[in-house]
Amino acid sequence: MTTADIHAAPDPATERARRAYDRASRWYDIQEWLPERMAFRKWRRMLWEMVPEGHVLEIGVGTGKNLRHYRPNHQVTAIDFSPKMLERARKNAGRWGVEADLLLMDAQALEFPDSSFGSAVSTFVFCSVPDPVLGLREVRRVLAPGGRVYLLEHVLSGKQPLRWAMQCLNGVVHTMAGANINRDTVSNVEAAGFTLVEVRSLWLDVVKLIVAEKE
Repeated sequence: MTTADIHAAPDPATERARRAYDRASRWYDIQEWLPERMAFRKWRRMLWEMVPEGHVLEIGVGTGKNLRHYRPNHQVTAIDFSPKMLERARKNAGRWGVEADLLLMDAQALEFPDSSFGSAVSTFVFCSVPDPVLGLREVRRVLAPGGRVYLLEHVLSGKQPLRWAMQCLNGVVHTMAGANINRDTVSNVEAAGFTLVEVRSLWLDVVKLIVAEKE
């Protein structure tokens, strides 16, 4: 399937996910208030401090939780496939005085030329991209050679009985929140053609920092 095909006929899974996040946009920040205060905000700040200066692509900007962590030497283009989430991100960018290009776009069909960015960042997004390997391949395509992708992701635990519980509950979580809790994102990053640079567990073996490079 070509990029043009994807734009012409979005697959049902993508449309379901888009509608789910549009619906969730009003209460999304309230829902995530506690984990943001307890840990996510700290991890986001740590991640963005690793990102080198230059043109950066943020995939899945959502309501704009990362906006405050952009640094002055970052020229950020941020995308999201949910119009309602993007609308909230634009309001937050204006409220906080953050400059960024905020665009409506699907991670699985990026509308940028090859090698457009020096770095890419995504936080807790590839758990909900319908075809994560396709999305990651698109990210790799638009990165310049030597460019790196910086990810925060929750992944399927390798430890029992937590792994079993996550697999059993995935259908319910996906229906309610649009996210999957049974993804092996580290393997997906490799399947997309990246070379792993760093994989660090931040909470148990479920929340991970992943840094990978396009060679």
